[in-house]
Amino acid sequence: MRADSGNIIRLKNYKIADYKVIHADLLFKLDPTATIVKSVLKVERSKGVKPGSALLFDGEDLVLKQICIGGKELNNDQYSISPQQLKIQTPPKSEQFTLEIEVEINPQANTQLMGLYRSSGKYCTQCEAEGFRRITFYPDRPDVLTTFTTRIEADRDEMPVLLGNGNLKNKGRLSGNRHYAEWDDPHPKPSYLFALVAGDLGSAHKNFKTMSGKKVKLGIYVERGKEPQTAYAMDALVRSMKWDEEVFGCEYDLDVFNIVAVSDFNMGAMENKGLNVFNDKYVLADVNTATDVDYANIEAIIAHEYFHNWTGNRITCRDWFQLCLKEGLTVYRDQEFSSDMRSRPVVRIADVRNLRTSQFAEDAGPLAHPVRPQTYREINNFYTATVYQKGAELVRMLATILGPKHFKKGMGLYLRRHDGDAATIEDFLKCFADASKRNLDQFALWYSQAGTPSVIASSNYDSRRKKLTLELEQILSPTSGQARKKLLHIPLRAGLVAGNGTDIQAINITGCEHDGDLLHLTKRKHKVIFHGVDQRAAVSLNRNFSAPVNLEIHQTNTDLAFLAINDSDPFNRWQAFQSYAQKLLISGARALGRGKAPKIDNRFLDCAFAIVMDRNLSAEFRALTLTLPGESELARIIGRSVNPDAIHNARNALIGEIGKRVVEGWDELWQETQISEPYQSDAEQSGKRGLRNLLLNVGLAANHKQSELASIKQFSNATNMDERYAAFCRIVLRHHSRKASDRVIEEFYNKYKTNALVLDKWFATQAMVPGRGAIKSVRALMRHKKFTLNNPNRARSVLASFAFGNPTGFNATSGEGYQLVSGVIEKIDIINPQIAARLLTAFGSIGSLEPKRQKKAVDALRKLQKNKKLSTDVSEILDRTLSG
Repeated sequence: MRADSGNIIRLKNYKIADYKVIHADLLFKLDPTATIVKSVLKVERSKGVKPGSALLFDGEDLVLKQICIGGKELNNDQYSISPQQLKIQTPPKSEQFTLEIEVEINPQANTQLMGLYRSSGKYCTQCEAEGFRRITFYPDRPDVLTTFTTRIEADRDEMPVLLGNGNLKNKGRLSGNRHYAEWDDPHPKPSYLFALVAGDLGSAHKNFKTMSGKKVKLGIYVERGKEPQTAYAMDALVRSMKWDEEVFGCEYDLDVFNIVAVSDFNMGAMENKGLNVFNDKYVLADVNTATDVDYANIEAIIAHEYFHNWTGNRITCRDWFQLCLKEGLTVYRDQEFSSDMRSRPVVRIADVRNLRTSQFAEDAGPLAHPVRPQTYREINNFYTATVYQKGAELVRMLATILGPKHFKKGMGLYLRRHDGDAATIEDFLKCFADASKRNLDQFALWYSQAGTPSVIASSNYDSRRKKLTLELEQILSPTSGQARKKLLHIPLRAGLVAGNGTDIQAINITGCEHDGDLLHLTKRKHKVIFHGVDQRAAVSLNRNFSAPVNLEIHQTNTDLAFLAINDSDPFNRWQAFQSYAQKLLISGARALGRGKAPKIDNRFLDCAFAIVMDRNLSAEFRALTLTLPGESELARIIGRSVNPDAIHNARNALIGEIGKRVVEGWDELWQETQISEPYQSDAEQSGKRGLRNLLLNVGLAANHKQSELASIKQFSNATNMDERYAAFCRIVLRHHSRKASDRVIEEFYNKYKTNALVLDKWFATQAMVPGRGAIKSVRALMRHKKFTLNNPNRARSVLASFAFGNPTGFNATSGEGYQLVSGVIEKIDIINPQIAARLLTAFGSIGSLEPKRQKKAVDALRKLQKNKKLSTDVSEILDRTLSG
């Protein structure tokens, strides 16, 4: 574990590496506890660096066996080693030289899962962001681009499969029942994209022909016996490759593309060149083990990692401050892919829900940071929703501002101009500025300013002059380190909805630059006038969520109900219903906090019923619309003196009221959502299942007997995991009978106890059960024989589900939830600092809690802070949280 040094890395201090590695020949002699790594590096001194300047290479937890320059071994006084660095005092003065290094590492002891580690009998690597330095001494930074050849030697029986980056060039037998494989990657890449996998693996293969006619062999490697569960992942990969050619003109560039699924993995997946390594939950799926959400996630993440081949690998980032350049752009690309594969409005709504739940909350707390941060202590802490999700929204805004023609032209220029480069945000934006001839300086501020902007809007209609005036103001609240901010370019798509539900087209718009219905907000305030509006209209703003802002506009409940039924923009139709629900939920929570019952709003319930019964809308859209805002999102909106119990109770009460109204259409909805065909994970079938599950969820909350009986029957008779797991969650989380809950918990466990991924669902659901017994239940789950802190998926299934998905349990007034989680973080930090630090971010919103809870949370963190041996990962998050 890397102890916290307190060192701060700053963007403004960037300088190129003094020495680069042009080519690396690597040899791995695999052994569980004593793997030998020999590297032969062709080193080149950078221009402007004084000949003979000291050479500094990164390295952690390495045992140096030998070091040579030009074939001559160095004496001890010619180099020095610190816990994180190799220093060669006086390297050759020649521009290029050969450096040979031999080290020994212990994969078995590597519980951090960074570098080369051994898991479930397999060897695997994870090198992003700074894991390669745990393999050998090297300039472990993204702007050092190197061609690699890798030779892997291992026991033939234990490790029959040996995989590396690039193309397989040679393989054969060695003495002592060992064998080897040699891989060559001709494309220069940074060390974080290096990969190696060895093990006894099963595989599935398929051939793909690129748009130029090149044949590529695709392979997915998994634990033996699970090969049939790769079919959907393979299909998603083929569709991703074809889509990237058709939409972005990006063709694959190697002879093979391999994916390996492993069970011990810190992240979701990793885009190593030609050898993607995946958390197996994002590869393995079949009708009996995967839900509709699992299938959608597999599709999106397979696509995301493949798309990195161009936006991340062929063009990488110059330094880690530019992380959003590859991640935000690639998230945008995978979102567009999912939109084309499924329902575009539904995917957009789901993406925005995720953004608001995670990223808006991040922006509102002490962990707020710009999409491109200016400083960090531990780069692993910046693989955040801000970098990924908000980064994607910035790319989407760019596409919105420029329009399809100029955005496509700019992307093409970026891919051509910077192929083979380690690029920056400035490089990226310049391509679009050059392609569109548009100044993007004000837009670029989105990358450097933290926080979620607010847009305050009000409207006034003048019937005599037939004009509607819209007053708009952008508010940029201070965040840590950024008290004052510059005005942003905010693209706001607007519409006017007439009383008959049609859009009104204004004769002219004045008061700001606009492209059709797209308003460009570039000043503090704008008075936008729509001329030629011959009737009063409902204002529909930020259509399709054209900008990631908090929109504050006064709309009556009548207005919201009207837009929820009539708005032509699907996103804003969903948003209107959600805004209406938010108003009721917040007022209900406040009423409960005063000891009063929430008021029933029949207009809202009528609106809900009209939406759920509208067959002109897809089943998927109806189910998504009637799913109320989550408890964490409501807490973020309330913002101060938050009472999680009141929010939880208000939400449950409103769900129950919706249920009482919706079950009036029970027979019709039940018939509509019948599925007679074999299971498919497509939008149509998953939409029907989603709508039926919503019907049962709200029905159960309303004590509807038919919903209760149907839920029990669905669990027992389900023919697919989506139906069975939905019934399991409903019974465990909502059923009023403890006996029924205990029975399905036992049955589910007995049926799936040998399937780790399904068992994670079993753990996670129980960790999210609210109420006074939540903490006791989580402690019992942690004592379960199938629970371990060493496997990230299993640890997250209980602890992350509890800390992020059980607001009443985690925020218990006793403070026990905070004590439990902070105590476990201290234990995990010794094993795996990355996982510990991410769990710690659950405390990021404590500043919005009511004072008593807030104090107990701070007390738990202060106690954790007394441990002076915490990792940099945990220390940085802890310090930022407490300073907020």
